[in-house]
Amino acid sequence: MARQRAFDRDTALHSAVLAFWRHGYEATSVAELTAAMGIRPPSLYAAFGDKRRLFEEALGLYQETYGAFTARALAEEPTGRQAIERVLREAATEFSAPEHPPGCMVVSAGVNCGPESAEVQELLRRQRERTKAAIQARFDDDAAAGRLPPGTDTAALATYYAAVLQGMSNQARDGASPEALTELAALAMRAFPATAAA
Repeated sequence: MARQRAFDRDTALHSAVLAFWRHGYEATSVAELTAAMGIRPPSLYAAFGDKRRLFEEALGLYQETYGAFTARALAEEPTGRQAIERVLREAATEFSAPEHPPGCMVVSAGVNCGPESAEVQELLRRQRERTKAAIQARFDDDAAAGRLPPGTDTAALATYYAAVLQGMSNQARDGASPEALTELAALAMRAFPATAAA
């Protein structure tokens, strides 16, 4: 008869999210993960496979919880401009919230990884590219509806705001306050192209 797990898998996974978010993929050892998750290494391997697969699950949970605000704003706002303004405003709050590590896990978890972690870096890069593509899709909608000046380079505009978002994450990790990040977001919105005349 199989022995029942003596831990809550969801709670343990949430603890892994915070550990990877705080220290990054490569710097977070299995010993640190098991200590944070309150389990022993055999339980980690039995429940999650290995560190890499645990990270993939942790990243998925992060995107469904702490990082979900970006996808929500892009889906819910009526225009691309309103969507990116909301993304940046909410990022200022989320990236600096005291109840979890600062910044964005998708931006910070793959920093300073060696060649052996190239697949993790690629996983994170693809996620950032998906976010940028989703931003551009909203800007493309604005362009098609005449809400952007003719000839606006929506790809460059999306790259700019993705870079601002990633920069806000790094600023938060350096200790920037919610107020400072909100000011940065407002300044970035001044670069948005003027709405085309009706």
